[in-house]
Amino acid sequence: MTDVSHHKRIALLGAPVEVGASQRGTLMGPAAMRTAGLGPLLEELGFEVEDHGDLMPPSVPLSIDTPPENAKHYRVIQSWIQALSARAYTLAKSGALPIFVGGDHSLSMGSVNGVARHWHEQGRELFVLWLDAHADYNTPHTTITGNMHGMSAAFLCGEAGLDGLLGAEPRASIKPDNLDLFGIRSIDKLEKELVHARKVAIADMRQIDEFGVGVLIRRVIERVKARNGVLHVSFDVDFLDPAAAPGVGTMVPGGATYREAHLIMELLHDSGLMCSLDVVELNPFLDERGRTARVMVELVGSLFGQQITDRPMPSNAIIPPG
Repeated sequence: MTDVSHHKRIALLGAPVEVGASQRGTLMGPAAMRTAGLGPLLEELGFEVEDHGDLMPPSVPLSIDTPPENAKHYRVIQSWIQALSARAYTLAKSGALPIFVGGDHSLSMGSVNGVARHWHEQGRELFVLWLDAHADYNTPHTTITGNMHGMSAAFLCGEAGLDGLLGAEPRASIKPDNLDLFGIRSIDKLEKELVHARKVAIADMRQIDEFGVGVLIRRVIERVKARNGVLHVSFDVDFLDPAAAPGVGTMVPGGATYREAHLIMELLHDSGLMCSLDVVELNPFLDERGRTARVMVELVGSLFGQQITDRPMPSNAIIPPG
């Protein structure tokens, strides 16, 4: 069993891509997370942190495929995804635990693909926990907006429509039943039909309200453990309620509370299953004096073992009740 405590090295990689979303500003996300103290906090928790800076992809992708219709900024995102997949594979293979700091959620098409390629070579199944207000299970055929950050989960599960995206990079898809959509409260009609057809596990906010995050996240953990799998956590800022995290471009009311999110992080840490992490969609342009960046750093701290008794009061953050 892979235990996060065995990873004493963490590799931070910024991925300042923003064209996958409709609202610009996520390119500032990696800098905001660093400014909010992500690296020093992880070092305080006993990890050796290797900050690899921000990825700068080649300006022209190597692929010569035909861009699909209804996939905005395809060529730009393609160059990001190819570069990210290659770096993610190298970082995972190095034995460090990679944290990919974005940037919009389109980056996960590269980060998760590269990590999955490594674990498949090790004979281990990769599971993905998608903490997000949105399912991100659109394809170019189902999308309403054409924004590629809404296609990430579908691409990772091998759905058709973006088949040339990786170019010469190997595609390491996961099975749809290895994906858990958690915190969902916004999903398009055709997207919903596709998710149900693929039998993707969903814990929407109705279920979270009814059963609580503890019960539902333990179900995810037990499923991964039962199959001797490893877990990638893809954490979108809009998983949180906007009252706790306003710095996001795709704001959806009714999200997870500050305390619910910390409990999820603590339980995931205790499980010892996490092998890699995305933190995406932080938009400092829309934030309030860095508040969302600080909340996200605190949550990452919980994911890596920070206890309630270790945590100072959130600096200048106004945390709503509940």
